[in-house]
Amino acid sequence: MLKKFLYILWISIFAVLLFFSVKNGSFFSFIGSMENRTFDIRQNLSANSGVRHHNKDIVIVAIDDGSYEYILDKYGEWPLRRDMYAKMVDYIEAQQPKTVAFDLMFVKSMKSDIESDNALINVFKKYDNVYTSMNLDNQPEDLRIPPQLPEKLTVKPYPNVKDTIEYSNCRVILQGILDATSNIGMINVSRSDDGVLREMPLYLKYNGKYYPQLGYRVALASGNVKNVQPNEDASVILNWYGPAGTFENISMYKLLKAVENNDIKAFDFHNKIVYFGATAASLFDIKTVPVDKVYPGVEVQATYVNNLLDGSLIKQCPEYVNILAGLLLALLTVIFVMKIQSMPTAFGLSVTISAFYVMFAYELMRFKYYWIKIVSPLSIVLFAFILAVIVKYLIKSRDFDTQYKLATTDGLTELYNHRYFQEQMQRFVSHSDRYNTVFSLIIIDIDFFKKFNDNFGHQSGDAVLRQVAFALKKNVRATDIVCRYGGEEMSIILPNTKNEEAVAIANKLCTIIGTKKCKLANGKESNVTISLGVSTYGEEDGLTPTELIASADKRLYHAKENGRNRVN
Repeated sequence: MLKKFLYILWISIFAVLLFFSVKNGSFFSFIGSMENRTFDIRQNLSANSGVRHHNKDIVIVAIDDGSYEYILDKYGEWPLRRDMYAKMVDYIEAQQPKTVAFDLMFVKSMKSDIESDNALINVFKKYDNVYTSMNLDNQPEDLRIPPQLPEKLTVKPYPNVKDTIEYSNCRVILQGILDATSNIGMINVSRSDDGVLREMPLYLKYNGKYYPQLGYRVALASGNVKNVQPNEDASVILNWYGPAGTFENISMYKLLKAVENNDIKAFDFHNKIVYFGATAASLFDIKTVPVDKVYPGVEVQATYVNNLLDGSLIKQCPEYVNILAGLLLALLTVIFVMKIQSMPTAFGLSVTISAFYVMFAYELMRFKYYWIKIVSPLSIVLFAFILAVIVKYLIKSRDFDTQYKLATTDGLTELYNHRYFQEQMQRFVSHSDRYNTVFSLIIIDIDFFKKFNDNFGHQSGDAVLRQVAFALKKNVRATDIVCRYGGEEMSIILPNTKNEEAVAIANKLCTIIGTKKCKLANGKESNVTISLGVSTYGEEDGLTPTELIASADKRLYHAKENGRNRVN
């Protein structure tokens, strides 16, 4: 009974905690953050496995720490003059690259001069494969009036997208660039709640229209975009190739030197996708991604374009697949727990199938680019395991109780049997001997029971035994132990009871039974009487079970000899 109570209490506490966790959202938030962590681990393992390789035709012209220092020493200021960007583009375009993209925003600046700006604007007029970036934000209107952007910058949204990320303001770049080209994309990113960048938007919403992310626009122009299945907010999940520095990085200062020296053989940009961007930590374009804590924004763009072109974007499995996976694993776990007797073996098998599932989830992401969840299915497995263990032990406890009852109870009278009586006698003798306490014993015999059986039949005799047994149990204390001693004889062990009290109880029982009408098998009623013998632990009646039983039995014999229906 105590075990059942503890199990039920545990389940109740667990259910209450789960309810409040679900109610305030902390449970799902925790599961989500853990799931993101398993994604990061899988991405790290996959990136280091050597199975996937980045596109070697994507090259980054990096404004690294060395380039930043070179620009300050050589040109005396940062940002770099925009005519120098124009010269670098001319140098690259001479080698016929596929695309040149700037992960940089050419906004109006007090340091800029008109000639430098015009030189850069002319680059966008001259080449149709040069791209640049802009940024949407939510700055208030009293800081900046939201500008109207040219219609040519928009794209058509995907039909299944419902909740596109929306912004209320925009920081525009040079008007000349806006007029010269439509090759402009946004560089806004999508971070998870933990600050890690795992997704990128395909496009964003502003003033009721949709504007593409720079990487999406570059990929559309650079080749066939494959296997794009955006989420409901028009974002896609990136599949990482490695830590920072995975893509070929050319320090900008080296390119500037090649331009200055007109060294046309210094680099090979033929048919390449060339990205300009900052990798120096001091320029603040640093992100945290699954495969690296310090990852330049321009390499995020390169990864994005690479994913779009090779069709390796991560696709999330539908939620019903995750639920079915969890239920299947839970079913197997429950079968193991319920069918296998050895709990360590059942636990080991449950852990094994969970481990196989984790490996399957990893391989599915590595080779097929599908993200099937791990944490929520394994949470279902854990809950199923705990529940199955509790149910199993409740069943075991119930079976044990049943077996124990069968082993210690008389089937006819439902009193404790002779074996249990002997065990309790020994226990009480030991207890009284150790703690100097007393207990008493009553042995009861139904008067003329053999003649009763002969006259009314054994079924009526059985009925009388049951009714006498019930009356005895009903009229003694809860701590008293009523047993069937054998045949028509019964016994009662009375803990902490002196002889005088025991005799009084025996007399009360004798009177109750003597005045009770017993129903017989044939529907008739008959009076029954009993004779009782009482003994008490001590020097007079005995200090062992055998002596106490013999003493009570002797007094029972005297009660019968003296006319029955009495106590001795």
